[in-house]
Amino acid sequence: MAKVSIVTDSSAQFLDPAFVSQHDITVIPATIRLGEQTFREGVDLDAEGFFRRILAEGAPAPVLEAPTVAEYVELFGRLGEQADHILVLPMASGLSQSYRNALAAAEIMRGRSDIVVIDSLTASVGLAFLVEIAVRAVEDNAPLESVVRTVRAAVPRVYSVFYVETLEYLFRGHLIGEAQAILGKILGIKPFLTIEDGCLVPMEKVRTRAQAVDKLLEFVTEFADIQRLVIVQNTTQITEQTRLIQDRLALEFGEQDFPVIVYGPSLAAHLGPDGVGIVVCEAEEEA
Repeated sequence: MAKVSIVTDSSAQFLDPAFVSQHDITVIPATIRLGEQTFREGVDLDAEGFFRRILAEGAPAPVLEAPTVAEYVELFGRLGEQADHILVLPMASGLSQSYRNALAAAEIMRGRSDIVVIDSLTASVGLAFLVEIAVRAVEDNAPLESVVRTVRAAVPRVYSVFYVETLEYLFRGHLIGEAQAILGKILGIKPFLTIEDGCLVPMEKVRTRAQAVDKLLEFVTEFADIQRLVIVQNTTQITEQTRLIQDRLALEFGEQDFPVIVYGPSLAAHLGPDGVGIVVCEAEEEA
C-alpha cells in the first residue's frame, strides 16, 4: 500500500496536542516576528507565551511569516525518502503565504516527489479538523486521489466566526482603512468577523459583548447538523463570556461537549489578543 505523509503548518490547533505524534503528521512551523525578535510557532513560542508578550506594555505588533519555499523543499526532500505521496494542508491562502510557498516548493520537487497542496481556506481549529479528516482517510487505506477528494469536500463544511474588541489589528492587516479604524475607536465599535474564501472578512459591527454573544449564537443556530464545534479564546481560563456561550449552546443543542481552546499566534497576528470565536464543522450530508 502506497504511503501518504500529511503535512500542515503550525497554524493548525488540535484539541489533543498528542494527535500529531500519534499519527503520521508533520507540522512545519511559521515564524512570529515581534519587533527584532523572531520565534518559531509551537517550538520557541506557544499561545500562552505569545499572549504574555504582546499584552506587555509597549509590545510591538506581531507579524506572521510563513514557512519559506526553501523550508518546504527541505521537508519534502526528507519525507520523500519514506513516503510515496505527500499531502499538504497549510493555513488559508488569504491569511498566510504558506500555501503559495508550499505550491512553489512542490513545483521545484516535481519528478522527485508526488505532492498535492490543498488550500484549506481556514486556520487554527478549522485547519486541524481538515487534517484529522485526511488522517482518517489515509489510515483507512484510501488511495491519494480519494483522500484529496474527501478533504476538498470537507473544506466548505468548516466555518469560523470571531468577535474582537478592537479594530486595530484589522487596520494593521489592511482589512479596513485608517478612517474606519479611527471612527470605530471613537464609537466603540467591535467587529464581528468570519473566514470567507480563505480571507478574514468583517461581517457586522457590535457595540457590546452581549451583542457579540448573540451574533455568535445566531450564526451557530443556522446549522441543522453540527459535527464538531469548538470555542476559541485568548486564555486557558473559562471566562464569563465563554461560560455564557457554552450555556446558550447547551440550550440550543443539548448537553453536547463544547470545548474551549486558546487560539495560537498565527491567528492572533490577525485577530489581536482579545478575540473570542466559534469554529464549526458541519456534518456531512448523507448520500
